[in-house]
Amino acid sequence: MLDYTALKLIWWLFVGVLLIGFAIMDGHDMGVGTLLPFVGKNDNERRVVLNTVGPHWDGNQVWFITGGGAIFAAWPLVYATAFSGFYWAMMAVLWALFFRPVGFDYRSKIDNAQWRNTWDWGLFIGGFVPPLIFGVAFGNLLQGVPFHFDNDLRSFYTGSFWQLLNPFALLTGLVSTTMITAHGANFLLIRTEGDVYKRSRTASMIFSAVSLALFALAGLWVMKGINGFVLTGGDLPDALPNPLDKTVVMQAGAWMHNYSAYPLTMLVPAAAFVGGLLSLVFAMGNKPVMAFIASSVNMLGVIGTAGVSMFPFVMPSSTDPRSSMTVWDSVSSHTTLELMFFATLIFLPIVIFYTSWAYKVMSGKVTLEFVKRNDHSAY
Repeated sequence: MLDYTALKLIWWLFVGVLLIGFAIMDGHDMGVGTLLPFVGKNDNERRVVLNTVGPHWDGNQVWFITGGGAIFAAWPLVYATAFSGFYWAMMAVLWALFFRPVGFDYRSKIDNAQWRNTWDWGLFIGGFVPPLIFGVAFGNLLQGVPFHFDNDLRSFYTGSFWQLLNPFALLTGLVSTTMITAHGANFLLIRTEGDVYKRSRTASMIFSAVSLALFALAGLWVMKGINGFVLTGGDLPDALPNPLDKTVVMQAGAWMHNYSAYPLTMLVPAAAFVGGLLSLVFAMGNKPVMAFIASSVNMLGVIGTAGVSMFPFVMPSSTDPRSSMTVWDSVSSHTTLELMFFATLIFLPIVIFYTSWAYKVMSGKVTLEFVKRNDHSAY
């Protein structure tokens, strides 16, 4: 039997892996959707862009679904509070995602310019809006979310949808969006050629540079202008799942404490900067595979930076700091975490294997000739 404290830490890492996997795998699909109306200047070029991700995008949704399921099973209090407090934001994500399956399936069914152009912008919405809202959500987590628990551990969200759209959260939303778009552009470099390749290369360089600048700005804002959260009593790693059994205070610069206490954690934000810079360099040097790997490292670093900065907090409360949820006190039972741990050891490698196999089988460039030759079967 695995130690309860170790399982809590393992599931913090597993949820992080799933979020990063979602950003890398489903993120490049969304980045391609965001770029669709801009790197494709005519119908055939846009069909080339669509067919780079058409065979894979729905399979990549596994990471999104599994991430949500893992949060529900491992951190039920976080799931309940976040999905109720961020209800309208999550609904906006869902509405935007509606455009993806119908857009891919129906866009090329009718040979009509207005019909196809409408669905192209629908796919743009499905690619642009979710990363923006996910980034906004992370920005709000770093500032603290207005919620509290009563003595029966019922959560009450006291904010509004419009409060989520504050300046810092909008900045982190732009970090997320530009990062994802650069990643999608790098994927297009692997799968396309000609004019679409050239426009994607330009997009990759622009969005990689902008993403790095915005990430640096967000980091300075966190250091100088955002109050973090600090445990001052209770909430030991072996604590029972009771968020109210601790004391918490808000302090300026508290999100920097882990980096001074554990210097090796500085490698995480360093990975974000190095990955972003290498993505820019490799795109300039026409090395698409290396650019895609570099932007993947960039996303690992950006998401990891948020996780390391907040640890052990998962969802801090700005209105009642004691109600803040942490890795140690917002988890499921020992038995649940252990059963899910072994299930993950079995199924996660299977997901990685079949995803790798599918990408290998359907690799290669998507060309204008391919689209024209398969006019009735291609997306």
